[in-house]
Amino acid sequence: MGLVVFFTILNPGGSLDPIKKVAFLADNEIIRYITILFVYVVAGISLLVLVQALYERLKAGSPAMMQTAAILGVIWSGIVVIAGMIYIIGMDTVIELYAKDPAQAASVWLAVKIVFEGLGGGTEFIGGLWALLISWVALSSGVFSKILNYLGLLVGVAGIVTIVPALESLTLVFGVAQIPWFIWIGIILLRSNQNYQRESVQKSDVSRVED
Repeated sequence: MGLVVFFTILNPGGSLDPIKKVAFLADNEIIRYITILFVYVVAGISLLVLVQALYERLKAGSPAMMQTAAILGVIWSGIVVIAGMIYIIGMDTVIELYAKDPAQAASVWLAVKIVFEGLGGGTEFIGGLWALLISWVALSSGVFSKILNYLGLLVGVAGIVTIVPALESLTLVFGVAQIPWFIWIGIILLRSNQNYQRESVQKSDVSRVED
């Protein structure tokens, strides 16, 4: 949903100068705030749940590598949340300045944008490395399907190479490829959780009968 909003409603076009872009920000303040809040802050916090779930599921296959992956996942989650908060606070400050001094507001916005993209908007190195380690462990351990794991490797590589300025455009590949990867993993984890709960109930019933 975030990608759709960014490429439609919140797409100012590449030809706008900084002052006009700030004016565009001011005109779309509410929808931009809501989008950033969910795409970065809420998603970043939710990512912590996924990081822990995948660690528990895959740690038996490679404990050391999964520890590293879990640490990277927590760092990535923090980066995503912090990037979102910087964007939100920065946007609010820029819009306030715009009413007084549009040129200064444009300068501040460029600074905010550089920090935001440096953290998580322009490079996905940490997230890509996490996805790569997760998929590598799953593939070598025979957990999940091979297609899912190969998709995860693609996500990981696409994220890692975005640290090279010339390949920054692959951020879009990383973001788009993540969608089916996250959905697929989510379905698997939810189903396995349901099976676990069902088995727990059955064991509990058997214990009661034996008692």
